[in-house]
Amino acid sequence: MKTLNRNTIKKRRLDLGITLKEMAEGLGFKNSSTYLKYENGTYAFKADHLPFLAEILKCEIDDFFAQNVAKIAT
Repeated sequence: MKTLNRNTIKKRRLDLGITLKEMAEGLGFKNSSTYLKYENGTYAFKADHLPFLAEILKCEIDDFFAQNVAKIAT
């Protein structure tokens, strides 16, 4: 089973200069603090969040999983 790598999501967001507020809006959350709880692992991202994350972060869904971390570094 693949493991979602939250650090990859955070790094990609920071590399692209995307704010917590922009992520929250893109995922339909009411505020940035809710998104931050997902990014920090307080809440778990759901499968239906992944397509929106990939679109916002301009990458593939598979890139969020541990075995694919090196792929989006280039």
